[in-house]
Amino acid sequence: MPTTATETSAGHETVQGSGITIQDPRTGEVLWTVPEAAPEAINHAVGVARSGAAAWAATAPAERGAALRAAAKALDAAARELARLNASETGRPEDEALAGIAAGVSTLEQYAELGPVHRGHSLRGNRLASDYTLAEPRGVAVLLTPWNDPVAVACGLIGAALATGNTVIHKPSERCPRLGEALGEVLAPAFPAGVFQTLSGGAGVGAALSQAAVDVIAHVGSSASGARIAQAGALTGAHVIRENGGNDPLLVDRDVDPGWAAQQAAIGAFSNSGQICTSVERIYVHRDIAAEFCKALEAEAALRNSSGSVAPLVDLRMRDAVHAHVAEALAQGARAVEGGALPAGPGSFYPATVLLGCTESMQVMAEETFGPVAPVQVVDTFDDGLRLACSGRYGLAATVLSSNIAHIQQAVAALPVGTVKVNEVFGGAPGGAAQPRGESGAGFGYGPELLDEFSQVKVVHIAAPPAAGSGDGPDTIINTDDRDLP
Repeated sequence: MPTTATETSAGHETVQGSGITIQDPRTGEVLWTVPEAAPEAINHAVGVARSGAAAWAATAPAERGAALRAAAKALDAAARELARLNASETGRPEDEALAGIAAGVSTLEQYAELGPVHRGHSLRGNRLASDYTLAEPRGVAVLLTPWNDPVAVACGLIGAALATGNTVIHKPSERCPRLGEALGEVLAPAFPAGVFQTLSGGAGVGAALSQAAVDVIAHVGSSASGARIAQAGALTGAHVIRENGGNDPLLVDRDVDPGWAAQQAAIGAFSNSGQICTSVERIYVHRDIAAEFCKALEAEAALRNSSGSVAPLVDLRMRDAVHAHVAEALAQGARAVEGGALPAGPGSFYPATVLLGCTESMQVMAEETFGPVAPVQVVDTFDDGLRLACSGRYGLAATVLSSNIAHIQQAVAALPVGTVKVNEVFGGAPGGAAQPRGESGAGFGYGPELLDEFSQVKVVHIAAPPAAGSGDGPDTIINTDDRDLP
């Protein structure tokens, strides 16, 4: 546990002693201080979750689903209050926060339906024998969730963990602790005491929970934190699910409309001020349409800046990190045709920024910037762009804009990512799932497959006993080496 400040006063939140102080990202005004969970509170929460695990695991899946539906109803009723807290702590516009909460409601309802029909497999053996599998909860689940879409992401993990019979300890991000506590107060009454708990705190609390005697840890956040959590899980034996950082490329082919492609790029790079795990982080555009594309992208950024539609970044610490990437790119020869400068005035605002003349050696192309920045590199051929898009140590998602089916298939086969999006930067079917790769994480982070991540499988082999007095039945084969025989 930290005993001194872990963030400077330039940050949005300051973890100092036993409290987290939050500042309004729009004005810099101090809003409140939220107490951090003490070591004894962490130990107590783990003990409570452990003691309640058996009873919740034994609860019928349909009853668990009913509890999740009640939680979804309560969340819907509290949506406006939670959206205001989201806007206050993270700067996200209230209507966008409401949309995220609506997604959280939908996700809880989805897992309420999926949990009771989560099924195993069967395999026929001999005539009177068969194997089948049972999905059982892992036990105590620790959920460490982020600030950039705090309710929707948390509800996905909470819903899947509880639907499969795990007890849950949720630690929301220290950047939105009051929202996290309020979410817990809304959801917890739908479940038996001790089944769902919320703890507030910074990295120290997250580390303590990761090192505790728990059975599964789900983390959505930075790759550096995810790596430490994976190491902790390797030592404790906990199953670890991670969706971490990304450096998602956008590959723009020569045969698409450059104005439309620029709109897609702007949506991908500037939505939620670039603070989305699957934001467009680097752009490779074919030289044949580069001039028109770049001009249109500049206009898209200028429109957002002039209209004041770009919300602040979550805090000054994040803004400093974003601007450091931009400043380094400018020092190495990139040109900011829109944005790229720190604005005057209070808060942690940063303009929609378009950088031209970027190269793969720049941090803005090689690392996750996580801000409203669209860095562009012009390529001579689709193959050149694809080669660059395949580079790097992350593997979250990638987008390809093309009308050439051969190029699309080539990109789908080559891109080392969990999700390839073709001709749409955001979207996807309801209930979709993906597995991030590389430093972007491991395991399914959402969708029906997340139920499998929160479960462990028991294989049951069942055979008919021999008839009385007959010894081994005619269909019985004695297996002496613990392997199934043909």
